Amino acid sequence: MGVAAWATIFLICHAQQTVALPLTPFRYEAQAQRHCPGDTVVWLDFRRGRYYRKGQSRYARGFDGSFVCRNEARESGYRRSLLGLR
Repeated sequence: MGVAAWATIFLICHAQQTVALPLTPFRYEAQAQRHCPGDTVVWLDFRRGRYYRKGQSRYARGFDGSFVCRNEARESGYRRSLLGLR
């Protein structure tokens, strides 16, 4: 067996499985803050796949979003938006 085949077998056997944590979306900011008291509450736009912090122009705007904990959003693959920072 060649080196490439051994490398492929090694990578398949030692690949780590990544499991996304389930998001807990909330309708109100206070509900999300009670769920994650040590974390920042963000507005997650499901359609764009981005989250917005308080003070950004798209925070709590739109119908395709929800309040979530920032760490849950990040660990689920969502990224912060750099637009609208003030």
